[in-house]
Amino acid sequence: MTNNDIVQKLWNLCDVLRDDGINYSDYVTELVLLLFIKMVHENTEAGTLKKHPLPQGCRWTDLNGKSGINLLNDYKRILLSLSTGKDALGNQVHEDPLISAIYADAQTRLREPRHLEQMIKTLDQIDWFSAAKDGLGDLYEGLLEKNAGETKSGAGQYFTPRALINSMVRCIKPKAGEVVQDPAAGTAGFLIAADAYIKQHTDDLYDLTATEQSFQRNNAFVGIELVPGTRRLALMNCLLHGMEGDAEGVVHLGNALGDSGKGLARADIILANPPFGTSKGGEASNTRDDLTYKTSNKQLAFLQHIYRNLKPGGRAAVVLPDNVLFEAGVGTEVRRDLMHKCNLHTILRLPTGIFYAQGVKTNVLFFTKGSSKDKHQQENCTENVWVYDLRTNMPSFGKRTPFGEAHLTPFEQVFGEDPNGQSPREEGEYSFDAERVEVSVSDENEGVDSKLAHSRWRKFSRDWIREHKADSLDISWLKDKDSVDAANLPEPEVLAREAKDELEAALSELDGLLKALEGAV
Repeated sequence: MTNNDIVQKLWNLCDVLRDDGINYSDYVTELVLLLFIKMVHENTEAGTLKKHPLPQGCRWTDLNGKSGINLLNDYKRILLSLSTGKDALGNQVHEDPLISAIYADAQTRLREPRHLEQMIKTLDQIDWFSAAKDGLGDLYEGLLEKNAGETKSGAGQYFTPRALINSMVRCIKPKAGEVVQDPAAGTAGFLIAADAYIKQHTDDLYDLTATEQSFQRNNAFVGIELVPGTRRLALMNCLLHGMEGDAEGVVHLGNALGDSGKGLARADIILANPPFGTSKGGEASNTRDDLTYKTSNKQLAFLQHIYRNLKPGGRAAVVLPDNVLFEAGVGTEVRRDLMHKCNLHTILRLPTGIFYAQGVKTNVLFFTKGSSKDKHQQENCTENVWVYDLRTNMPSFGKRTPFGEAHLTPFEQVFGEDPNGQSPREEGEYSFDAERVEVSVSDENEGVDSKLAHSRWRKFSRDWIREHKADSLDISWLKDKDSVDAANLPEPEVLAREAKDELEAALSELDGLLKALEGAV
């Protein structure tokens, strides 16, 4: 039985939950409350966890084999004990803050004991030995990905495609001893991938001293998540991957654009996919008084937090929508500040359809904080920006055409081995026949080698960006071969979403202009 088979079997249990009146949006929360107890049991039996994190009386063996109303009552008692640390009589059951955080306010909505019994029997029938070979944490990740793929659940906003996460981590190359942060952690995908990369390159941490191993388990990774239910999934995910974190766990509950973010220590690496959208009511999206540029655009606020919170020489890879690259006003100021304080060495233009919010156009920005230790000083750090266009003339990705790591391999090859983007680079990476594709070369690109006009991989100097783009980073040069073919236009809802995003960006600019005019009166 493969992990995909097991994930599908677990997802089929949602039919049982639906029969008990559980809403679609609550499927995964209800399932993982029980599933986590089972996975901890399997990990302990296999020796993956050195000690059982759940207290006596709150373990899988206290549930399986029971039936009827006694089973349902015992399950409710276990959830209460795990959440509060005390039993119904007020006796102390455990004092583990991480377990309390995972099961904070946990309640089951199951009403029929037979449904709970059916779920327990199904979990007991799964071939956990086969699943454990790939890691139960990876199985759990597969369930979260399955949930994100179901558009009705709305969970896609918390999930970044695994292929993209892995590619970003391989480019950034985290090392043991570095502090890795994600200020918009979701279910902790970036942090877990970074941990897996480090373990892969240190023989599962066995190459490290006991002190170094302790640092990796407890202090190397820090995330912040605003939504309590999502944080619960993140904490479970981390613990199943052997990441314990501090007293609050790896992922802390809070707002990175508020005091939680302001109090974070500086990081060596930041990997993130901040939430899309603007603040409600057009108000400033943060309560931070340390961010220079106030804005209702949450991505611009997150971007400021990220490059300010890097240590000198620290590196980041951040997923951001197109409006961050072209928005005027505050957007221009933030981009200038970024290129001043950091070496923005690479931009990856992502194809549409890889996120579950259909039609959203996104990019990955790779940058390194300025440091006096290298040629990129603490001022005017960006000299050249390399852009890889993985969007133009790419298929429309979705369930029928899944986006995978093979699509990112050419980008990783030209990115190079240096995580700071300083590997030798050459413009090129021709991906289609130049003789068959019409290319529109604007006046600002006159004199460019005709072959480079067909390349997905181009270099643009800081001076060129300033003079020709007015510090916009929305740089494209390839002509879409289907741009005039109405039969290949996106679905109407995708076009509507794109129009809505552009209108929101325009309204944000108008709000800023009105406030500036009011302040001048």
